[in-house]
Amino acid sequence: MALIRKNGSMRRLTISQARRIALHAQGFADAVPKGRIDARHFRRVVRRTGVVQLDSVNVLARAHYMPFFSRLGPYRQDALDRWLWRSGEMFEYWAHAASLVPTRHRPLFVHRMRTAAQWNSVERLHAEQPGFIEAVMEEVRKRGPVTSSDLGTSERRTDPWWGWKPEKHALEWLFFNGSLTAADRVNFAKTYDLPERVHAPEILAAEAPQEDTARKMLLLLSARSHGIGTVHDLADYYRIRARDARPVLDQAVRDGVLEEVEVDSWEGPVYLHPSAVTPRSVVGASLLSPFDPLVWYRDRTERLFGFHYRIEIYVPAPQRQYGYYVLPFLLDGDLVGRVDLKADRKRNVLMVRGSFADDGHDPTKIAPALAAELRSMAEWLELVDIEVEKLGNLASLLRKHVQ
Repeated sequence: MALIRKNGSMRRLTISQARRIALHAQGFADAVPKGRIDARHFRRVVRRTGVVQLDSVNVLARAHYMPFFSRLGPYRQDALDRWLWRSGEMFEYWAHAASLVPTRHRPLFVHRMRTAAQWNSVERLHAEQPGFIEAVMEEVRKRGPVTSSDLGTSERRTDPWWGWKPEKHALEWLFFNGSLTAADRVNFAKTYDLPERVHAPEILAAEAPQEDTARKMLLLLSARSHGIGTVHDLADYYRIRARDARPVLDQAVRDGVLEEVEVDSWEGPVYLHPSAVTPRSVVGASLLSPFDPLVWYRDRTERLFGFHYRIEIYVPAPQRQYGYYVLPFLLDGDLVGRVDLKADRKRNVLMVRGSFADDGHDPTKIAPALAAELRSMAEWLELVDIEVEKLGNLASLLRKHVQ
């Protein structure tokens, strides 16, 4: 793509344009499907996001379920599970933290497997129990798919080892360096197996690019999923150091693969992907997981939306500003509020523990749209009732619309 300039100067975009580009790139300008949602729709989401982050917190729904709900509406979680873990189309690795990525992208992460620095806990395990990791590897080779609880009887857990027993450390190290891969997750417990028993032969036989080439390819994938972004935005997506990303992105501009633009109030170079689209408007409502790629890089969220967002799971309860598991609310192309949610499965209730409209946004517009989205979420989670607690400047109005 040739650089597009006006009167010899760099193209300048408004925040509104950048926001709409980002929302389109992430799939929020796509029409919500009507009728049964299946693998075709799941693929569409992954084509947009490129990465689906995993996280063990289950106060509402597992993190990897939420980006699909946010973009597609209610769907059957068991259908997504079958596609993610049994279709062979997705691959688990450390892409953006623990993540799922398309299996065809596995070669782009082989350089990380080959250069994986040994963890202190693994060095300690080698010293304290020589041959233990090799024995775990041999056990998987003989037995087939295993979870950490399937191996051994060791119950020893220590704080410096994150509470993991040695078998778990060994399995995770072998997973990290590519000797093992994730074959499945059942109730979120990871099952480990040999790559050759999980992935198609052509995937494992594919030539893995050198680190610099892989880095370039990952940054271009990141740029496509962002639509527009700074060095730090694009580098964070696949956890590449910004100092390594900057020269790659600048070269991509010189090669005409990306366009450098300016965005009002943004500092430093900004990169625009050639596939970027600027819709006239983005209409619709979505609740976003704290681990949704639209908002997981908090600095970008603030630059794009003027929305200050931090996850407060690890903040002591008296010091939390909004709550434990707080989801931003996206309405008609803007982040307008947030809700602290919990699925009380014993009582079949979706609990709204706190509900807040952000400054400058009309609560009378937010409340009915949010209530509708909460009803959709409750249906999706198979919860019967919604309870709106008193905390937050939106609570009383939201309660009226939920009832």
